[in-house]
Amino acid sequence: MTDLLDAAERLGREELEALQLERLRSTLRHAYENVAFYRQAFDKAGIRPEDCRTLADLARFPFTTKIDLRDHYPFGMFAVDESQVRRIHASSGTTGRPTVVGYTQRDLDTWADVVARSLRAAGARPGHKVHVAYGYGLFTGGLGAHYGAERLGCTVIPASGGMTARQVQLINDFRPEIIMVTPSYMLTLLDEFERQGVDPRSTSLKVGVFGAEPWTEEMRREIEERFAIDAVDIYGLSEVMGPGVAQECVETKDGLHIWEDHFFPEVVDPFTGEVLPDGEEGELVFTSLTKEAMPVIRYRTRDLTRLLPGTARVFRRMEKVTGRSDDMVILRGVNLFPTQIEEIVLRTPHVAPHFQLRLTREGRLDALTVLAEARPGTTSDQRAAAAQCVAAAVKDGIGVSVSVQVVDPETLERSVGKIKRIVDLRNV
Repeated sequence: MTDLLDAAERLGREELEALQLERLRSTLRHAYENVAFYRQAFDKAGIRPEDCRTLADLARFPFTTKIDLRDHYPFGMFAVDESQVRRIHASSGTTGRPTVVGYTQRDLDTWADVVARSLRAAGARPGHKVHVAYGYGLFTGGLGAHYGAERLGCTVIPASGGMTARQVQLINDFRPEIIMVTPSYMLTLLDEFERQGVDPRSTSLKVGVFGAEPWTEEMRREIEERFAIDAVDIYGLSEVMGPGVAQECVETKDGLHIWEDHFFPEVVDPFTGEVLPDGEEGELVFTSLTKEAMPVIRYRTRDLTRLLPGTARVFRRMEKVTGRSDDMVILRGVNLFPTQIEEIVLRTPHVAPHFQLRLTREGRLDALTVLAEARPGTTSDQRAAAAQCVAAAVKDGIGVSVSVQVVDPETLERSVGKIKRIVDLRNV
């Protein structure tokens, strides 16, 4: 295994931390000198780049949020002249102005390197064919995965999202070993294989690299058993780089190793901003260490996780994301995440792994209805029993009462990318 590791993956912990500090100090200077937002934020906090003498000193610097990026739309967070920017990506902007990110040529090379490292950790090897079903375009998933796979020496099948029947045909005909896709769309592909009468376990696929949305151990088991593949997690977000910030190693499947030579992680209390010790759950915060076009300092991801020691690599791990602080539903004083419902649905007999949460208001109180699809051939009695089972498990495990409806197969909208689990009808 060690012959597959690159130089940074062979560093000792002390060597890694020395490299991190060197790169952190350089990044803080670069941001302060070239981005008006950071210069003003540092000055307001009474802190200068040279005040960072240890990695712990980073906690003295102010946070960056998505609102900050939107307020400086489109290019106000860039730290290089626009003539040096070789690519621009952006979020969908469905909740306001999109967040825009830029990359120099060196940034693109770094990105390709970390995705290649991620794919190697997932089990991909030069010569493998990689079916990329992440969306292409301004979304970072497709192109990020694409160039990383090519950097590793793989053959890329740039399928993008959608056209599900054709995706199945391409997998059958081109025989890729690796697929990169959101886990919810992998379930959509699973349905299509079965609709076409093709056994999903008979395909050439060996490894699925799933990211862009939280997913549970129950979904991993569902996918691995029904596809006969290894399912591993990849993590990234556009504001920090794109896919390839962290990766689960196929030999351990015990959380995602963060590529700490490029991205410095912290976990903070979501409410106070206080840095939490490794092992405690909180909000994940990232500082880029090598980005030129758009460095980010203490970017609040809103993803909830905890930091753990490295196992298969020297780099620390992050636990699988349990949810996002902005995806949390507070129902009658109880905090609830879609992933908690997913765990329950996936372990309930006669229920398919397709579900949706609908929030409504009954008088002055919020109400939640879980819509879950029945598996084909399920009887009405089995549906009723499944609905009772899900409702009881939510009440017992989460501590709140919900309504549950087990609906016909293929009733709920299928995902072709990131799935929308929560439909808020309270103000409709």
